Amino acid sequence: MDSRPLIVTGDVDRDPESGEVPFKFSWKKFWAFTGPGWLMSLAYLDPGNLEADLQQGAYTNYTLVWVLFWSTIIGLVLQELSSRLGVTTGKDLAENAKEHYTSWQSKFLYVMMELAIVGSDIQEVLGSAIAINILSNGKIDLVYGCLITGLDTFTFLFIHKCGARVLEAAIFALIFTMAVCFFVNWGEVPVDAGGLVKGSVLPYMKSYAVMQAVGTVGAVIMPHNLYLHSGLVLSREVPVEQPSKVKEACRYFFIEAAVALAFSYLINLAIVSTFAEFFFEEKCAVDSYACMPVSSFDENAHQGQVCGDMTGDFKCGEIGLDTAGPALEAQLGSFGQTMWALGLLAAGQASTMTATLAGQIVMGGFLDWKISMWMRVAITRLVALGPAVLVCLATAGNSPLTNKINEWLNILQSVQLPYAMFPLMILCARADLMGAQAMGGWHKKICWALGGLILVINFYLIVDFVYLPDGEGSVP
Repeated sequence: MDSRPLIVTGDVDRDPESGEVPFKFSWKKFWAFTGPGWLMSLAYLDPGNLEADLQQGAYTNYTLVWVLFWSTIIGLVLQELSSRLGVTTGKDLAENAKEHYTSWQSKFLYVMMELAIVGSDIQEVLGSAIAINILSNGKIDLVYGCLITGLDTFTFLFIHKCGARVLEAAIFALIFTMAVCFFVNWGEVPVDAGGLVKGSVLPYMKSYAVMQAVGTVGAVIMPHNLYLHSGLVLSREVPVEQPSKVKEACRYFFIEAAVALAFSYLINLAIVSTFAEFFFEEKCAVDSYACMPVSSFDENAHQGQVCGDMTGDFKCGEIGLDTAGPALEAQLGSFGQTMWALGLLAAGQASTMTATLAGQIVMGGFLDWKISMWMRVAITRLVALGPAVLVCLATAGNSPLTNKINEWLNILQSVQLPYAMFPLMILCARADLMGAQAMGGWHKKICWALGGLILVINFYLIVDFVYLPDGEGSVP
């Protein structure tokens, strides 16, 4: 970041017997550290996650809310490691990986993260283009919407130049916009409170929901976000030579990340609940379909058996970002569709900014490019804009193809996740690098167990998607 305000944590008294530094929460200090966690949380609210949310609700009702909750908790554990690494070493994950891995290993990690960022940015640009298309009543097609979104480069440059606090304020405004839009639609839904509570606490899923559960985990935890968070915390200067202040900063960043992810979870939950109440029906769900208004299908979309009120106005079919707006319009009117589009646009705009910032951190850390800020931002955006425009050209008016490409992009994120997660955990476990902040004991065992669980889940997702298309042969 351009602006690096010095955070003075103040002196603290040690316990005379144990020598430990007692943690005393201060709202003033918390406010000083607030910002990086909210930028980080946008990876949990990008268009790819929103699509996973609406499909979870429409395909599985409330049965997988517990998966969404625990995926967010796992994400928090990994994000805490990311911020801890940045604060303790004074360097982001990319810089640490370049320093502590061989040349070919660091270059390989760089390529993997660039692929992850490009894949994520395609979804974000496409999501923004869909929102622009809806808000313009179809007058601006997806290709032009992608190009308009590409102009965010200049907006990002202006905001970025104003300093970290201005960027954080802009991102928070976009998160607030998302919350208002999605909560307004949620407020129009007759929520099944019992089903929501049951789905939140009971670890249960039906056979047809297995792939949706696995996909939720893959969508929530983004690989490049671990690089991003480790760089964002560097906008606060913490004296790394003073262990007490490092420890205090780590605690404040953890609290901030927990609050930000809790808020993102509520937004995700609002989307799951809205689409669960409107579009879930058991006989459609067994084939991984939603009960959709016929008016929301495009000419290429699959239309299955009649569902809903059985009048022929609703049929089983796929639902995605491009059909969610028309589907909501059939249920809530044009206002509900507009609220959805505004929330989606805010998600797309905000996440393209943070993806660009993640690209800067990865590029700067691994390649150590000594180029101007505007050139680095322009290169980062152009790398992703080309593929995004090609996807828009290929998928215009073809909802099934759009959904299939989004599935492949989620698979790409799953493939890349180990190349961020395991280097992070390996570095955080090194006492020679992290000192007193090195993870050990039960913390280390829990983190490695979670890492192994994520690896197994992603392996299952990849194998099932590649070798068992359309969910055939999924675990009964």
